[in-house]
Amino acid sequence: MNPSAPTLTKRPIVIATRESRLAMWQAEHVQAILQSRGFEVQLLGMTTQGDQILDRSLSKVGGKGLFVKELEVALSEGRADIAVHSLKDVPMDMPEGFALACVMEREDPRDAWVSSQYASLMDLPQGAVVGTSSLRRTVLLRALRPDLKIEPLRGNLDTRLRKLDEGQYAGIILAAAGLKRLKLSDRIRHIFDTDQMLPAAGQGALGIEICEGRSDLVDALQPLVHNTSWLAVASERAVSRAMGGSCSMPLAAHATLAGDVLSLRAAWGDPEGSTQLVNATISGAVSSLQDAEALGLQVAHDLKRGGAH
Repeated sequence: MNPSAPTLTKRPIVIATRESRLAMWQAEHVQAILQSRGFEVQLLGMTTQGDQILDRSLSKVGGKGLFVKELEVALSEGRADIAVHSLKDVPMDMPEGFALACVMEREDPRDAWVSSQYASLMDLPQGAVVGTSSLRRTVLLRALRPDLKIEPLRGNLDTRLRKLDEGQYAGIILAAAGLKRLKLSDRIRHIFDTDQMLPAAGQGALGIEICEGRSDLVDALQPLVHNTSWLAVASERAVSRAMGGSCSMPLAAHATLAGDVLSLRAAWGDPEGSTQLVNATISGAVSSLQDAEALGLQVAHDLKRGGAH
């Protein structure tokens, strides 16, 4: 995309990152690994549109891509070399000129129940208020507890926890990975089994984005690649991509790998209608990202055949 971009021998690696505490942790984590391998690494903190628009759900203002667009501009202009993302925030189709160069080892992909009063979702009284702005979590919650009142919850992790502590919600649902990374595991009352709350595609995994053509960065990042995690999230993201996936899609997809056999589950729900979910499952041997994506496409086909749209 930028043929004249300097190579790594001429300047430090610059990481573009959002300035939330969790995003900074992620960028600093990558920075520390690269520094341990002898690279000079600097951070470029940025505020994105997704950080600024907090009064509306993401599905109504452009989706999770709002968290990455400014970082991509920094990459394309040569102000940064790489961008570190929570992979579930990265649009399923990478914009032209950009590439996913690395998927790192995944943290816990599951959802966590956080509440000051109630040990689990099932302990809530009828009609209690639960906070989430995720359509995926909304449809899964409605399937488990159709009696609950689900209210929007936006903001970074610390803002969401503050709103809970102020008493705006009986409980909230957050990604376990973020809480664990920020050493906030003591806030977790319960971690949902994936049979209850199937995670989002890519949840818990970190992805590193670059401009296409930066083979020097691909080589530098190769030791950070975790193939098992990449195969799993590639299948999950393929489901979402085939379904037109974005944060306006009430879709869950989660894969695990045992040896060379990948098992993929997905679920879709109608946020406006039935509390019943459409489910699909597949298992198969994989040896490449293309194999994993093919399984994801088959699961998306099965979801559509079951009534998902």
